[in-house]
Amino acid sequence: MTKRRISNILAGTALGVIGFASAAPAAELRMSWWGGESRHVATQKALEACGAKHGHTVKGEFTGFDGYLEKLTTQMAGQTEADIVQVNWPWLPLFSKDGDGFADLRTLKAIDLSNWSEADLASGSMNGVLQGLSVSTTGRVFFFNTTTFEKAGVAVPKTWDELFAATKTIKEKLGKDYYTFNAVKETAQLVTTLVVAQKTGKDMVDPKTNRVAWTADELADGITFLGKLVEDGVMRSQKEEAADGNVNLFEKPEWAEGKIAGSYEWDSTFGKYADPLKEGQVLKPAGILKIEGAVTDGVYRKPSMVFSISKHSKNQEAAAQIVNCLLNEPEGIDALGTTRGIPASKAATARLGQTGEPEVREANAMVMAASGPSVSPFNENPEIRSVFLDTLEEYAYGQLDAKAAAEQIVDGTNDVLAKFD
Repeated sequence: MTKRRISNILAGTALGVIGFASAAPAAELRMSWWGGESRHVATQKALEACGAKHGHTVKGEFTGFDGYLEKLTTQMAGQTEADIVQVNWPWLPLFSKDGDGFADLRTLKAIDLSNWSEADLASGSMNGVLQGLSVSTTGRVFFFNTTTFEKAGVAVPKTWDELFAATKTIKEKLGKDYYTFNAVKETAQLVTTLVVAQKTGKDMVDPKTNRVAWTADELADGITFLGKLVEDGVMRSQKEEAADGNVNLFEKPEWAEGKIAGSYEWDSTFGKYADPLKEGQVLKPAGILKIEGAVTDGVYRKPSMVFSISKHSKNQEAAAQIVNCLLNEPEGIDALGTTRGIPASKAATARLGQTGEPEVREANAMVMAASGPSVSPFNENPEIRSVFLDTLEEYAYGQLDAKAAAEQIVDGTNDVLAKFD
């Protein structure tokens, strides 16, 4: 081979390398998210590792949850949002009703979508367009203080009927100031919807009609059930809670002492409720309580949050490389760990194995195994939640009966849903 021939080959190779590099230039990106200190530290570490791997720099923009929606709303309106955005799943209809609020993730080659189930991808889609990748899947389960039940000599309940029976025994043996359950604000809403979903097999919102799927009578039964929990002393009333200042459950001395022995919470929040308990008190996840004649477990399962890519980003493919690294590649998986819950990505789940709190994994396994209708993000629409909670408060104060409360919720919810037609 002549020197000229070799020279030509080397020159061609160099041009090829240059051409390949220019197809994926180094980019300066921004990513926004909310969370606590541990999440902030882990995410910045992950962004540094993923940026170094793929030749990009990523500036983190992080805050607490309060005010994040307002900030993101302003940025979206001004087209100044970060390249990569952490989005609360129920906000997708607010920012992308027609599936055009964010980049279509199916068009970005760097993301390995095979790591998500079709159900996960459907949850992150609006109008059939993939707008966000589920970071983790979360759901509500029951947590019970097993110490309280053991003191009274009763088993931890597996059905609502067993909870009512256990409450009676606990009050007789330990005192009338003992309660076996707690449900206020959004938890009261979710307990109500849980019971109706178990009875009907339907989510609150019919995805085909975009209207409330339940009749007023069906919802009234759920509201009546919530009232029965108060009447039978299973839990305190909303009126009593409000008089005490609506203190968070994990901040209540009665919770720490085991005088409130159960709640219905997100699987990923186990530590927040277990940590305040006094020595000797033991908290365990206990699955989902079912009513007699339930046609489904009624599990409330959803993406905890999604990662989206701005449609205004000038470097969408670079942003996609970072997102894929955070969720699917060792550098990102190892750095993030379970700071956003048990990952939805199959690659991340396999790599992390059994790391993290065993009770959180146990609770998450219960959520994933339970049956129930697909949950609409409209369940947590801010306006719909306000209608629901305000009406339940009126019911708690005796201003409305269950049927009138149900009719008010159905009408008010449908009015909000109509805005998204």
